[in-house]
Amino acid sequence: MKIAVAGAGKLGMKLMETLLSGDHSVTIIDKDEEVLARISAGYDVMTVAGNAKQISLLKEMGIGDFDYLLASTDRDEKNIVIAAFAKKLGCPRVIARVRDPEHMNQMDFIQESMGLDYLINPDFAITSEIYKYLVEKYTLKGGAMRMGGITMLEFLSNKMPELVGRSIRDIPALLGRVLVVAISRNGKIIIPNGRHSIMADDTLYLVGNRDMIRELGKKVREKGRYTDVHKVMIAGGGKSGLYLAKLLSEYGAAVKIIEISKQRCQYLSTRLENVLVLHGDATDPELLAEENFDEMDAFVSATGYDEENLLLALMAKQRGIEDVIAKISRESYSGLIESMGIDMVLNPVEISASHILRFIQGSDMIISSQLIQGQAEMIEFVADEDMMIADRPISELGLPEGVIIAAVRRGAEVIIPNGATEIEEGDRVTALCLLSEAKELERLFRIRRGFFR
Repeated sequence: MKIAVAGAGKLGMKLMETLLSGDHSVTIIDKDEEVLARISAGYDVMTVAGNAKQISLLKEMGIGDFDYLLASTDRDEKNIVIAAFAKKLGCPRVIARVRDPEHMNQMDFIQESMGLDYLINPDFAITSEIYKYLVEKYTLKGGAMRMGGITMLEFLSNKMPELVGRSIRDIPALLGRVLVVAISRNGKIIIPNGRHSIMADDTLYLVGNRDMIRELGKKVREKGRYTDVHKVMIAGGGKSGLYLAKLLSEYGAAVKIIEISKQRCQYLSTRLENVLVLHGDATDPELLAEENFDEMDAFVSATGYDEENLLLALMAKQRGIEDVIAKISRESYSGLIESMGIDMVLNPVEISASHILRFIQGSDMIISSQLIQGQAEMIEFVADEDMMIADRPISELGLPEGVIIAAVRRGAEVIIPNGATEIEEGDRVTALCLLSEAKELERLFRIRRGFFR
C-alpha cells in the first residue's frame, strides 16, 4: 500500500518505521528539509518538503493515488484540514491526530462533517489503558480472554508455587499443552523464551484450548479481583492528567492533581468537577506529605518529562502505594522499568501507532486484537499463502524476543505451536508482540512475491 505521513514527529516516525517492515511504500511530508534529509539517508522512503496543507502540494504528489494519509503535525486544526483536503482530492482513507480536550466532545461531528475516516488521540488512548488497569485491575476482564478457538488466562505465579523458579521449558510438563506467552514483572511485559524462568510475584499470561484453561482457571483465578481504588493522585495536569481525572472522578474515586503551572491549574479547575487541583511541584516532599501521599491507593505520574515521571513513580513505590503508573515517551528508558518495580509504564506513541496500524490493516487481515497492560498486543490474523511466514517452520522465521506465535487454529483444530510448526494458508494465527517491536510483527505480514498486497 501507498501511505503518506504528514509530520515527521514521534508518531509519524514510529508509524513510518513499522510500515516499512511490512513492505509498504511510505512518503513523509514535512516543512523541515534537514529532518527530511536525515530520514532519506536512513530509510527507503520518499520525502516531500513543504506544507501539507497546501492543495497544490497534495495534487503535485498525487495524493489521490495513495491508499492512506496520516496527518500528525503539531496542530490539531492543521491535521484536520490536511486530512480533509486529501480526502477531497481522492485519497480513500484519511487519519488525523487530534489532541485538544476541547475537541473531545465533538469528535464524531468533526469526523463526519470533515469526511475523516479515523481520529486518534494519543493522550486519551493512554488514559483509557490506565483507567482500565486501575478500575478493573485485571487487564483481561475476569482474568481470561477468548480469541478464536483459544483462551488466555492471567494469574499471579504465587497462586501456583510449584511454578516459581521453574524454566519456561518445564511448564508443558507441569501444566500440559499450554504456552506462557507473556510475563509481567515489576511493571514490564516480557515475551519469554526457554532461557527465562518464572519468579515470585510474576503475572503470567498462558494460552491454551478452552477446556484446559478453564480447569487451570479454577485453581488460580481470584474471583472478583477488582481494585478498591478510592484515592488517586496524579502528577501533571496535562491532557492525560485531565482525561484521567475526569474518568476516575466519574467512577467515584477521590482524585488530586498536582500541577506546577498556575494558569493550567485555573484551566483544570473550570473543567473538572469533584477533583482537587493543587498548584505546586509534585517532587516537593513537604507538599506530598501535606496531601497524604502515603494514603493513596494509586499514583500516576503524567508530567511532560520522562525523567520526572520515573523519579516520582519510584518515590511512590518506595512509599508503599499499591498501584504506581508512569507515562514514558522515550523507548530508551524501557530498560530501567523492571529494576524500578513500577507497576505499569505506558508509551502514548506506541499505543497510538498500534491503533492506527490496526485501522490501516482493517478487517481483511486482522480478525481481532487486544492490548495487554498497554505494552503488548495480542492479535489474531488469517495467514495468506504469499506471506513470508507461510509454509516455514516457526523456528526459521527469525522472530525476535519481542514476538511469539501463541496459537494456530486450523479448521476445528487448535495447535499450541513449537519450533517445528508450519503455518498454512487459511490458518488463524494468534501472535503476541511488544508494542515496541511492532515493526517485527508487521514483518510477519510481509508478502513473499511482491512489494504490495
